[in-house]
Order: sequence, then C-alpha cells, then structure tokens
Amino acid sequence: MPLIVGALIGALAIAAVCYLLWPTWRPMAAGGPDRTPVSIGDTLFNVPTKSFRVKYQAHSGPQERIDLAFLYPSLAPPERLHHITAEEIDSFQPIDRIFVSIAAHHDVMAPEMRLRTIYPHYLEPQPSAAIDGLAVRPFRDGSPYAGEDLVIADSPAFAARCSRDKLTPGMCTAERRIEGADLSFRFPRAWLAGWRDIAVALDRLTAQMHAANGPS
Repeated sequence: MPLIVGALIGALAIAAVCYLLWPTWRPMAAGGPDRTPVSIGDTLFNVPTKSFRVKYQAHSGPQERIDLAFLYPSLAPPERLHHITAEEIDSFQPIDRIFVSIAAHHDVMAPEMRLRTIYPHYLEPQPSAAIDGLAVRPFRDGSPYAGEDLVIADSPAFAARCSRDKLTPGMCTAERRIEGADLSFRFPRAWLAGWRDIAVALDRLTAQMHAANGPS
C-alpha cells in the first residue's frame, strides 16, 4: 500500500509540473506579414498586405505605383474574392470599397495647385448652392473635365472631381500629395451624402499608410 500511495503521489506531482510547464502559445496562421513597407517617390508607406489589388505589386521595396482597396466604412482590407454566381453577374453589385492609387509624382503640378489655379478656368460661371456645407461646381461642356463636377468644402477641408451618374454610377476622385508621392482615392459619388465621414476616412487611410506616422 505505501508503494501504491507513493507512486500515486509521484504521478500527481509529475502531472502538475507538466501542466505548469506546458507551452500555452499557439502557432500563427501561415502567410505573409500583415503590412508591407513600400517606397514610392522616395516616400515610405506601410501598406496592409491584403489591400493590394495587383498581385505582382505585393512586395516590399521601391515601386513606381501601387493600387489598393479598402472596405468602407471599416477601412479594412477586403477578403479574398469568392466564386461569383450567375445571379450575382446579372444583378448590380454596389461598390463597398475605396480604391487607392499611390504613384511617384515626378514634380508634376500638385493636386492643391491644380485645385487653385487650373480647375477654376473650366468651371461654369454660376456657383451652385452649397448642400450641407458641400458646394458642387459643374465643369463647362467642351472643357477637359466635361461631364464632371468639382465638389469642395472648407470645414472639414474636402475636394474631389466627380463624374455624373449615367449608365454607370458616378465616381469621385480625391487627391493629395505626401512628399514624393501622390495619393488618389476613388469612391462612389453616392457616398457624398456623408461627405464628412468620407473626409475623415481619407485622413485615416493616409495616416495608417504613411510610414512617418506609423500604423494606427
């Protein structure tokens, strides 16, 4: 009996030690890093790896241009594309993401300068009334921007060129410059109903990707 009791106590002691020393970590899922550092126009960006729209662009190092996509309003990278059914092809699928292109500008005119010096020459002379703080100024027919409108606001600062709804829904493009790179954000014109939220989203995306600020 003493031997049995001793063996039982020993087994319990060994079990307790194994329990305390057993590793509690879990292996990480296979795959690449969450973010990819990319240099564009000598400007460093820290890009979510899953946001790349073009597979061959999804690598670190210097690049001339990258094309990205982010879900709105979460601003998370989109999931992998699923198999599209015949019903989905026949039905209209609303756009649920912001498309972003980052390219080296090579010292061409900055978006802010175009907004102040180029666009006013092609706008209709009659200013439109502001809607919820957002002014919509149509471009003249026959101008390089015919069929588009310039939408601008002061508080918060916001500006974009938007195509008009026709056979396909209108799209807006907002641009900004960071050091040696220009960022272009494209989103549906229908989202202008919440233009203040769009302005905040563009600021957040810029801060999340620009390496000087770090990811948030």
